Amino acid sequence: MNPELAVDIFKTTIMFALYVVAPFLGVTLVVGLLASLVQSVTSLQEPTLTFAPKLLALAGAMLLLAPWLLRALSEFTISFITRMGTMSH
Repeated sequence: MNPELAVDIFKTTIMFALYVVAPFLGVTLVVGLLASLVQSVTSLQEPTLTFAPKLLALAGAMLLLAPWLLRALSEFTISFITRMGTMSH
């Protein structure tokens, strides 16, 4: 395996990981910001008021995005396995 191919594989893997994780991070970020806003308006500083909504939103996002996530992961795996044949040359 030449260095250019290794760097390309590494870059592709990192970018795909960011692509897969971004929706979940976005949902958690938005819910966390809204929960923090509610806490600051009501002057309640209970840690579970931010943790529980983020946990529920993340679970909902996982349920809604599961088909997309499985499809994306399987397509990435298939493309990576097909590239393995060219790695030894």
